[in-house]
Amino acid sequence: MCNEAIVFSNKPNHVTLQAGESYYICQCGRSNGGVFCDGSHEDSKCPTSCLPKKVEITQTKEYSICMCKATKTPPFCDGTHKVYTEDDIGKNV
Repeated sequence: MCNEAIVFSNKPNHVTLQAGESYYICQCGRSNGGVFCDGSHEDSKCPTSCLPKKVEITQTKEYSICMCKATKTPPFCDGTHKVYTEDDIGKNV
């Protein structure tokens, strides 16, 4: 988990990812849209633990992507978001 991450949302984002593709998932909570890395971590002096998570997809299906950025199973949701309220969005994890 990224110690400098911010809570992008207190709910997961459900996205369909395609088999055979690689994706870079945002771990810092600063990317536009919060799911895919857009390089926003570069301006925030995030530590290496906040670098995007590369995932190789073997099965096309809908995945629940962690948007609170505190999951113990990055980048996939493990339910940790339930501890965050709307007031926590945009704040450090």
